[in-house]
Amino acid sequence: MREELQHDLRAEGQMSYVTLARGLVLGVVGGLVGTIVMDLVLIGTLSAAGLPAVISFSTIGDTAAGFFALMGIDMAGGFPLGAAIHYLLGLVLGGAFGAAVSRVDALRPDTIKKGVVLAVVYIEVLSQPILATSPILLKMTASETLQWFGVSAAMHLIWGVVLGIIVSYGLHSAPAARQG
Repeated sequence: MREELQHDLRAEGQMSYVTLARGLVLGVVGGLVGTIVMDLVLIGTLSAAGLPAVISFSTIGDTAAGFFALMGIDMAGGFPLGAAIHYLLGLVLGGAFGAAVSRVDALRPDTIKKGVVLAVVYIEVLSQPILATSPILLKMTASETLQWFGVSAAMHLIWGVVLGIIVSYGLHSAPAARQG
């Protein structure tokens, strides 16, 4: 059936009926679910290790506050700002991914595997400049920087897998329902 579905999709012009809005919504949903799953794993892992469960949110908030301070805008950092920015980025980056793969033929996820690989590469590459601001603005030590990038890479892997599955499955579910 999977081969039949892929054959039919190719025959219809590589899912040309997929709308930008559908890709955007799937990406936003995938970004939100990916962020929640990633955070649950991170909070559980940090708690099990005896570390503060929300330290990553605080780091993100303090980084954002430092960035805004460079522009002359004073604001409190910490957990609330970090959580807000973290979830906003999850939604925006997920939406951008969904929109891109729904409209660019070369990026269309013909399989779940392709969607997952694309989403993981997307977030791992795109997050590097964002992640690099923390060690610079917060003046992290080499050890803290290595830990920051290592944990972030693992968490973004989880986010990318979830996003890739949701977007790929969502882009294929409507055609399957129409054919069946």
